[in-house]
Amino acid sequence: MEMVGHDIFARVNSLAVIVNPMSALNCYWPMPFRKHVKITFTNEGERELGLLTYQITYAISEIPENIGYFHAQWRKSTVDPSNPDYTILDNVKGQGKYVGTFLAWTQLHSGWFGEGEVKFYIDGDDKFPTICGTGTEDYFCGSYGFPEIYTTAYVGNTLNNKDATDGGPRKWSLYRWHIMDPIFFKKDLRMTIQALGWYNGKPEGYRALADDIASVAYWYQVEPHNKFPKFPEIKDRWPR
Repeated sequence: MEMVGHDIFARVNSLAVIVNPMSALNCYWPMPFRKHVKITFTNEGERELGLLTYQITYAISEIPENIGYFHAQWRKSTVDPSNPDYTILDNVKGQGKYVGTFLAWTQLHSGWFGEGEVKFYIDGDDKFPTICGTGTEDYFCGSYGFPEIYTTAYVGNTLNNKDATDGGPRKWSLYRWHIMDPIFFKKDLRMTIQALGWYNGKPEGYRALADDIASVAYWYQVEPHNKFPKFPEIKDRWPR
């Protein structure tokens, strides 16, 4: 599961995921199972790995009848400014709770990018969502932009490249864990975020963006779950 994003290393110190120097990736999401579990690793890169180490810890115990299984879904697209709602999660049917969001956001416009509303459409919502946030920076518990990096138990902005000194586009790596504030659903769930920024030129004001966004959604639900979208080929997953 992508955590840092953009193929860039960054430290993360949260409850659910911890990334330590130099390349220690640690995940603490509970993943209950009843009969069996299978974990695989696939290298789709062009280079052989010199070293891969891992440890998987599990406990044998009673599992409640109605327990939700852990799910994670990766998506990526370049947003069309004529319809700037980027879909983080869709077509979830059943009962469960939403527990986390990760965004690897590549900014393809100048100015500020983080004005978009985060929307949760729950249990039959159509035009209007049950939960509608006040902006991207607010959803990730920041304010007045992301003036510095921060990595906390539940939220983080982990990349210090606001000025894009390498000459490329500005990249943002953002996470929010809904551990203390899970989003419960009984029948269905859809989640979107607007690619909406603020332009200081003339005319000044809000503007829809055509930014490049990759995301991971994390949730638990009672099985069965709907079929996931087809996972893109590596050429379509590679960051800018």
